[in-house]
Formats: sequence, structure tokens, C-alpha cells
Amino acid sequence: MARLRDIVVDSAHPAALARFWAAALDGYSVAPYDEAELARLRGLGIDGPEDDPTVLLEPRDGGPRLWVQLVPEPKRVKNRLHLDLSAPDLTTELDRLRTLGATVFARYDDHVVLLDPEGNEFCVVRGP
Repeated sequence: MARLRDIVVDSAHPAALARFWAAALDGYSVAPYDEAELARLRGLGIDGPEDDPTVLLEPRDGGPRLWVQLVPEPKRVKNRLHLDLSAPDLTTELDRLRTLGATVFARYDDHVVLLDPEGNEFCVVRGP
């Protein structure tokens, strides 16, 4: 039986979007770049982490990894898959996410749909 290993987000600028998601999600951080990884990137003609076409966000407490990968085409239509986040104080969390670069797309009785800085939809619900 298959197990969920990674969640992958397409992006026009992976480093910037990875920083957004690392700040938005509790328990995730951008994976550090050691000298071996920097040498690997240079070998591919990539100057450094800011131009990395695949940025990894590591979970601190298990769970799936989150990758942000470079794609050449812009987002054109609604996502077919999205993340649902929960927060005990919905108003405070919405303010925090907007400060990070998210925008509110739609409000409903039980959740709010937001867009990340590249227009990918995600939801926030009130809860633990």
C-alpha cells in the first residue's frame, strides 16, 4: 500500500514561495544548504539557493515533506488539490497569513479560501 511521502507545489520562484510556506506552516522549515548541496547546484550552473529549482521544506515532527519546484508555465486555473490549514484563532491567523503575502479569495461560514503569493489556493478553518 502506498504512503504519502511528499507534497509538491509548482512555482515560478521556488525559493520565495518556499519561504512563504515555511513561515505559514507550523513545524516546517526550508532545508539547510550544506557545502555538498551548494557544490551540486553550482555543478548544474545554479548560482545558489535563491535560484534552486527544487526547494525542500522539512517537517520537524514527521509528516510529509513539502517541495516547491520550478515550472515554466504560469498558473492558469483553479488548483485540483489544495492544503487545508487549521488555527484556533481564525482572525489572527488570517492577519498573519496576509502579512506573509497571502490574499483572501473567499469567505464561508466554516472556512476562508486564500491564495499564496503565486495564486495557489489553500483554506484555513477554525480548529486545533
